[in-house]
Amino acid sequence: MKAPRLTRSLVSQGISLPVSPVKTRGTQSLSPKNGSPLAKLPISSVLRSLVILSISSSSLLLKPCIYTLSHLANPKNPLLDVAKNPLLNRLVKHTLYRQFNAGENKLEVQQSINDIKKLGYRGVLLGYAKEVLSDHGNALELSEEAIREEIQIWLDGTLQTVDMAQEGDYVALKFTGMGVQALQYLQQQKEPSKFMDDAIRQVCDLALSRNVRLLVDAEEQAVQPGIEDWSMIYQKYCNSRFPGRAVFYSTYQAYLCSTPATLARHLEQARQEGYTLGVKLVRGAYLKTEPRHLIWATKEETDDCYDGVVEALLTRRYNNMLQPAAQDQKTLPPVNAIIATHNRDSVRKAHALRLQQHADGQDHGVDLSYAQLQGMADEVSCELLQGFEDAEQEKSKTMMEKPNVYKLLTWGSVKECMGFLLRRAIENTEAVGRTKDSQQAMWKELRRRVFG
Repeated sequence: MKAPRLTRSLVSQGISLPVSPVKTRGTQSLSPKNGSPLAKLPISSVLRSLVILSISSSSLLLKPCIYTLSHLANPKNPLLDVAKNPLLNRLVKHTLYRQFNAGENKLEVQQSINDIKKLGYRGVLLGYAKEVLSDHGNALELSEEAIREEIQIWLDGTLQTVDMAQEGDYVALKFTGMGVQALQYLQQQKEPSKFMDDAIRQVCDLALSRNVRLLVDAEEQAVQPGIEDWSMIYQKYCNSRFPGRAVFYSTYQAYLCSTPATLARHLEQARQEGYTLGVKLVRGAYLKTEPRHLIWATKEETDDCYDGVVEALLTRRYNNMLQPAAQDQKTLPPVNAIIATHNRDSVRKAHALRLQQHADGQDHGVDLSYAQLQGMADEVSCELLQGFEDAEQEKSKTMMEKPNVYKLLTWGSVKECMGFLLRRAIENTEAVGRTKDSQQAMWKELRRRVFG
């Protein structure tokens, strides 16, 4: 494995962070010693993952899979409608749906959450798969009653999702799900209407009462600036109540050249308004549809942006990638972070830095979580968990808190989840190499179980 590129600020501090294995003073290597990280998965999960990943990592097989899913998501024939064809519904539910989704009702969702926690995960990032918008339309053509009905549908589904989540879990929000008027307000960067604002605050209040955290998904740049403006309203509403702790998070996409400046501006706003900023950092999911000039020219630049921002967040020091919006500032204000990535090197670098901070008795007050999609990158998630479990068994080692590792999954009927499953397949066309790594990890695990 190639040695990682280190950001200059870490090198200047004399911190060396090899990608694999990672060792720090008084802590255990991230790479497991006492068994395969994937050993904790049931054999049914390994086999199902292997089949799905084999299709996803093959350009030849993935294209017909996407073609089929597109017809299932938008059926014109009752035989292809999972809501009308019980045999097809059962087939999809016990394969693709079970791999990526939590369930169709509260009982199934709660069982999925409990199963995930039994594997050692801290919890889940839970989202509702139903999409209110079938087409964008025009808000001027809708009556006030129709506009409110769209918002109410979003509110009912979101409150239901918060109610399903358990204490310490996250619930994902999609502001565009409130309907045509919300979409147009976001495009125009207008503040939410009173009815929208009341709905969002109801969600915030329920989450606060249940000790559930909220995060807003990033979307395409046509609406993203508006989403960021709205998110900061509710970051202040929720996060100003708990010094050093974020309840409401915004999502930042590292493949956008503007992300470091946007994040720096939000950090300064949070500093001035006196609350902890909640940051979920992803690479980005709209590579094929965004204007190309908005995105870093190469994958390496995106990787450097991601890792540089993570380093700045965890050390709470601005660096070459994340520079302060106010020039007199050298340190970041209080921040909580979710590192949401399937990139193994980025996770290992972040965890290595966290281990080093623990060895030095410094965590800078940054509450950190890791997150990967349910059914994907299990080798990354399980490696984090296994590294901690190995350390637990070595009594001479200085103990550190168990890493907060989460799985991101959606709930809804099989019909409601078809659009989500289609998007997962399309996203895999942009990450065949990474999916191939996951497939090989599952093959290795299956061979280990069969041949020892």
